[in-house]
Amino acid sequence: MTTLGTPLSPSATKVMLLGSGELGKEVLIALQRLGVETIAVDRYENAPGHQVAHHARTITMSDPAQLKALIEAERPHLVVPEIEAIATPMLQELEAAGAVRVIPTARAARLTMDREGIRRLAAETLGLPTSPYKFCDSLQELQAAIDAGIGYPCIVKPVMSSSGKGQSKIDGPADVRSAWDYAMSGGRVGPGRIIVEGFIAFDYEITQLTVRAVGTSGEIETHFCEPIGHLQVSGDYVESWQPHPMTPKALAESRRIAKAVTDDLGGQGLYGVELFVKGDDVWFSEVSPRPHDTGMVTMITQWQNEFELHARAILGLPVSTELRSPGASAVIYGGVQAQGIVFDGVDEALQVPQTDLRLFGKPESFSKRRMGVALAFDADVEKAREQARLAASKVRPRKA
Repeated sequence: MTTLGTPLSPSATKVMLLGSGELGKEVLIALQRLGVETIAVDRYENAPGHQVAHHARTITMSDPAQLKALIEAERPHLVVPEIEAIATPMLQELEAAGAVRVIPTARAARLTMDREGIRRLAAETLGLPTSPYKFCDSLQELQAAIDAGIGYPCIVKPVMSSSGKGQSKIDGPADVRSAWDYAMSGGRVGPGRIIVEGFIAFDYEITQLTVRAVGTSGEIETHFCEPIGHLQVSGDYVESWQPHPMTPKALAESRRIAKAVTDDLGGQGLYGVELFVKGDDVWFSEVSPRPHDTGMVTMITQWQNEFELHARAILGLPVSTELRSPGASAVIYGGVQAQGIVFDGVDEALQVPQTDLRLFGKPESFSKRRMGVALAFDADVEKAREQARLAASKVRPRKA
């Protein structure tokens, strides 16, 4: 039986989020609806999650000393990593000492923030199908890996990055140096190691949201959301839709792979498992131990969206992944570099039938920074995609 306390009282159930962007903000809202006292942590002040949490804290989360001091001072029941740039070895140390419970586990947080750790687990330990790959520490090693069998075209990514940062495709020898330089500039923790992957000519890629939650028997059960299709540009998602049509064999294989990797990582909560699909064949790509950006579409498609599923699962509560309606999402970019921008056209966007908006409240805009998302539902997924794109196009960010 799960017992929840009252916020801002001695009985409070306290949850700390490490990372408080647009995804963390929605998790915080879901937790607050269940009466949880929330602590939002980010590297900059007035992050989206800071604006809705009971407590806002600003630290460098990759600094082990700062992270340890904050956790020991706040004494949360649960620590929920929401980004990759965190001192995960310190989380493992604190978890091992019994000081805190990390969601889903400290090991999962450490492995998944590092493409090397999770790729070796999937391919070498679990034997799951992946693209061919090599890890490289220099431009010379990258060229040697390509020449030795990875071949062209191929994909280069920093081992620690997110949202497509530092990721590029190499079509031939002329692209190798620029891809290396871009990867060095895009890593979460500065220049370092990269992964080069052989290119898979997939038909499409999906996110398989996978939830590990306590069942009626008290044991952990695995639940799957309907597959989410998405369009990426330079490794960053710009549209997503749910459900994505798949053959029964490909869907079953996607869920087999997702269950295998999340069973190994363990714990409770929602995982976003990224997969490549060609016909009936499926390859593992990446996994995030938290709500996924492409999963924002679930705010209009599911009875319990991915943030509510994550909140419920980590608290030991029942979950439902039932689809409410097919739907789609489309990203709203900042378009300008400025602080405290304003948004024109919000009324026009919401006049598009069967749509909704989320404006994230980020204090600073960049040209390609995600500042909001348009959502649309329709029995026809393609119609929902059109409506989401249309609504997003109506919102016009500008300098105040």
